[in-house]
Amino acid sequence: MSNSKPNYFQRRSKPQGPRANERIRALDVQVIGSDGTNLGPMPLKKAIELARSEDLDLIEISPNTNPPVCKVMDMGKYKYDLQKKANQAKKKQKTATLKEIKLRPGTETHDYNFKIKNAKKFIVKGDKVKFTVKFKGREMQHTELGKELMNKIIEETKDIAKVESHPKFEGKQMVMIIQPI
Repeated sequence: MSNSKPNYFQRRSKPQGPRANERIRALDVQVIGSDGTNLGPMPLKKAIELARSEDLDLIEISPNTNPPVCKVMDMGKYKYDLQKKANQAKKKQKTATLKEIKLRPGTETHDYNFKIKNAKKFIVKGDKVKFTVKFKGREMQHTELGKELMNKIIEETKDIAKVESHPKFEGKQMVMIIQPI
């Protein structure tokens, strides 16, 4: 005996892409021919017959207009073109990641220089950089050291970056975010 239960809550998948042929709901449609000419408004059945006579599909391009605009073209080619456009748009977008650099109020010069050098690399690559100065114990009484450190960072990176969020306290740490110009 199998132990699987019937799934009563199974989702129906929505059809992908625009409506075509018999799936178009309007009674009358504005038709654009396969060569790009405007054929004017006509009943849906006549438009489908016209598309079938050319061995093509009637695809709803603009469903929200009155009457909806439909074009006579090949559905496979249309979906391929849409996918190609989406891929081009995805290729052009730039994702900026947030890199974090942690410091202490008493960070020595060499360590500070090393971290600033890495921050500059991140900024040149197009990433945002979050600087965190962590205070422990009695260091909380000398928050001006953290402010001086943040101002020094701003001064050293001002030619390639601008401050997105100015230094502010979040609990026992001071946080600042800089981004490329």
